[in-house]
Amino acid sequence: MTAIGYARVSTDEQCVDLQYDALKAAGCETILCDEGVSGAVRRRPALDEALRIAKAGDVFIVWRLDRLGRSLSQLINLTAHFEAEGIGFRSISESIDTTSPGGRLLFHVMGALAEFERALIAERTKAGMAAARARGTHVGRPYSLSVEDRSAIRLKMRCGARAQDLATAYDVSLSAIYRAAKAEPVIPNAH
Repeated sequence: MTAIGYARVSTDEQCVDLQYDALKAAGCETILCDEGVSGAVRRRPALDEALRIAKAGDVFIVWRLDRLGRSLSQLINLTAHFEAEGIGFRSISESIDTTSPGGRLLFHVMGALAEFERALIAERTKAGMAAARARGTHVGRPYSLSVEDRSAIRLKMRCGARAQDLATAYDVSLSAIYRAAKAEPVIPNAH
C-alpha cells in the first residue's frame, strides 16, 4: 500500500507548506502539488499524475476536500473513480477515510445527495423551459435566420431552389436551410 498525497493552491502567492506538512505526517510517500491552479479547472497536471500512479490498494490523501474538488459532484466523481479502482481515500481535515466502513457510508450518502440534487436541477430546468415555451418564448440557441429569411427560404424551396445554393446565399449550414424549409410559417403578433 502506497499513500499518495495531493496538494493544491489557487494562486502562486499562497503557501503549500501547511498541506505538505499534514500530508507527510499522514504518511504520504509521494506528494504531488498543483500551484496556482484553481479547483474549478478540469485539467490539473499534478492531480492527473496522482490519479495515473494510484493503483488498487493505495490510499489517496488530501489535506481538505476543497483541495481535491470545487463541487460535490466533482468530489463524488473522483471518489467513485477511487472506489472503482480499489483505491482508498482520506481527507485529513474532515476525518473522512473510505478505507473504513463509516467513511464508505458517508461517501455513499454524499453520492445519493448529489444524484438527488442533479435530478432536481434537471426537473427545474425542464419546467422552466416548458413555461417559456408556453409563453411563446424560443428556447435554445438563437435562430440563425430571421422570420423573414425563413419564409423566403420556404418559398424559394417550393419554387425549386437548391438547398446548397440557399445555404451559400444566406451563409448558413444546410441543416439550417432544411429546418427553415420544414418550419411552420410564423405569424407575427398583432398587438
